[in-house]
Amino acid sequence: MKKVEFKLSMPNRGSWNGRWSGERGEYLKYVSIVNKDLSLLGLDIKLVKCWYYNWKDGWSACVRGRVMGVGEKRKKSAGFCGYDWMVRDILLHNEIQGGK
Repeated sequence: MKKVEFKLSMPNRGSWNGRWSGERGEYLKYVSIVNKDLSLLGLDIKLVKCWYYNWKDGWSACVRGRVMGVGEKRKKSAGFCGYDWMVRDILLHNEIQGGK
Protein backbone atom coordinates (compact mmCIF):
# COMPACT_ATOMS: atom_id res chain seq x y z
CA MET A 1 0.00 0.00 0.00
CA LYS A 2 1.33 3.42 -1.00
CA LYS A 3 0.17 6.94 -0.30
CA VAL A 4 -0.69 9.00 -3.37
CA GLU A 5 -0.92 12.76 -3.42
CA PHE A 6 -3.39 14.30 -5.88
CA LYS A 7 -2.96 18.00 -6.60
CA LEU A 8 -5.58 20.17 -8.31
CA SER A 9 -4.79 23.08 -10.59
CA MET A 10 -6.70 25.08 -13.20
CA PRO A 11 -4.27 25.65 -16.09
CA ASN A 12 -6.87 27.22 -18.43
CA ARG A 13 -9.23 29.77 -17.00
CA GLY A 14 -12.30 31.04 -18.77
CA SER A 15 -12.81 33.96 -16.40
CA TRP A 16 -13.00 37.57 -17.57
CA ASN A 17 -9.50 38.29 -16.22
CA GLY A 18 -7.90 34.88 -16.79
CA ARG A 19 -7.57 34.32 -13.04
CA TRP A 20 -8.88 31.72 -10.62
CA SER A 21 -9.96 32.79 -7.15
CA GLY A 22 -8.21 29.71 -5.74
CA GLU A 23 -4.95 30.08 -7.61
CA ARG A 24 -2.89 30.71 -4.48
CA GLY A 25 -4.14 27.69 -2.58
CA GLU A 26 -2.56 24.25 -2.35
CA TYR A 27 -5.39 21.84 -3.16
CA LEU A 28 -4.33 18.34 -2.21
CA LYS A 29 -6.06 15.04 -1.57
CA TYR A 30 -4.32 11.98 -0.16
CA VAL A 31 -5.36 8.40 -0.86
CA SER A 32 -3.81 5.06 0.09
CA ILE A 33 -3.71 2.72 -2.88
CA VAL A 34 -2.61 -0.90 -3.15
CA ASN A 35 0.37 -1.51 -5.43
CA LYS A 36 -1.65 -3.43 -8.02
CA ASP A 37 -3.97 -0.44 -8.49
CA LEU A 38 -0.99 1.94 -8.79
CA SER A 39 0.17 0.10 -11.87
CA LEU A 40 -3.36 0.16 -13.33
CA LEU A 41 -3.31 3.95 -12.98
CA GLY A 42 0.13 4.14 -14.57
CA LEU A 43 1.73 5.44 -11.37
CA ASP A 44 5.01 4.34 -9.89
CA ILE A 45 7.48 5.89 -7.47
CA LYS A 46 9.34 7.83 -10.16
CA LEU A 47 6.39 8.97 -12.24
CA VAL A 48 4.06 11.94 -11.93
CA LYS A 49 0.90 11.60 -13.99
CA CYS A 50 -1.68 14.22 -14.90
CA TRP A 51 -5.33 13.79 -15.77
CA TYR A 52 -7.19 16.64 -17.47
CA TYR A 53 -10.78 17.71 -17.65
CA ASN A 54 -12.13 20.45 -19.94
CA TRP A 55 -15.34 22.39 -19.60
CA LYS A 56 -17.00 24.03 -22.60
CA ASP A 57 -16.61 27.50 -21.10
CA GLY A 58 -12.81 27.58 -21.50
CA TRP A 59 -11.87 26.24 -18.07
CA SER A 60 -9.78 23.12 -17.60
CA ALA A 61 -8.59 21.23 -14.56
CA CYS A 62 -5.44 19.21 -14.08
CA VAL A 63 -5.19 16.61 -11.35
CA ARG A 64 -1.59 15.56 -10.84
CA GLY A 65 -0.93 12.30 -9.03
CA ARG A 66 2.31 11.14 -7.50
CA VAL A 67 3.36 8.37 -5.15
CA MET A 68 4.71 9.79 -1.89
CA GLY A 69 8.05 8.68 -0.57
CA VAL A 70 8.40 6.49 2.51
CA GLY A 71 8.10 8.69 5.59
CA GLU A 72 7.10 11.76 3.57
CA LYS A 73 4.67 13.96 5.47
CA ARG A 74 1.44 15.30 4.05
CA LYS A 75 1.44 18.98 3.17
CA LYS A 76 -1.21 21.33 4.48
CA SER A 77 -4.14 21.39 2.09
CA ALA A 78 -6.91 23.90 1.43
CA GLY A 79 -9.23 21.00 0.54
CA PHE A 80 -10.05 20.02 -3.03
CA CYS A 81 -12.53 22.81 -3.94
CA GLY A 82 -15.43 20.39 -4.29
CA TYR A 83 -13.68 18.48 -7.06
CA ASP A 84 -13.22 15.25 -5.07
CA TRP A 85 -15.32 13.58 -7.78
CA MET A 86 -12.35 13.96 -10.12
CA VAL A 87 -10.16 11.79 -7.89
CA ARG A 88 -13.03 9.32 -7.55
CA ASP A 89 -13.28 9.13 -11.36
CA ILE A 90 -9.51 8.63 -11.66
CA LEU A 91 -9.56 5.79 -9.14
CA LEU A 92 -12.55 4.10 -10.80
CA HIS A 93 -11.88 4.75 -14.50
CA ASN A 94 -8.29 6.11 -14.83
CA GLU A 95 -9.79 9.24 -16.37
CA ILE A 96 -11.94 12.17 -15.30
CA GLN A 97 -15.34 11.47 -16.80
CA GLY A 98 -17.31 14.33 -15.32
CA GLY A 99 -20.44 12.40 -14.51
CA LYS A 100 -20.67 10.58 -17.84
